[in-house]
Amino acid sequence: MGSITLNGMQFFAYHGCHEEEQKTGNKFIVKVKFSSNSDAAEISDDISKTVDYQKVYNIIKAEMEINSKLIEHVTRRIIDALFKNFPEMDSAEVTVAKLNPPLGGKVKKVQYTLQRKAK
Repeated sequence: MGSITLNGMQFFAYHGCHEEEQKTGNKFIVKVKFSSNSDAAEISDDISKTVDYQKVYNIIKAEMEINSKLIEHVTRRIIDALFKNFPEMDSAEVTVAKLNPPLGGKVKKVQYTLQRKAK
């Protein structure tokens, strides 16, 4: 079993509890790591035998475009959408980071990570 990581995906989105965040938006970084049985793809060199990470990216992008107050909520939606669209995934880990969160001081980022195994 192998794993694929999409690291450093950058999005501009409107997630946040404060009204100003919902209006002006912010930069977010997303990391996704997932595992599945990739034996057939390793042997065949056939993308249909593995999880297509272009499709994974498109799902993440679509979820990031839906406004949420909490990054925990966004992270949960992403991981739920991945398992719904890719039942062959054995496990996934999703991290959503908000850059320069408005906390009243200098903070590089705040992030939330969610891990899940297939049911």
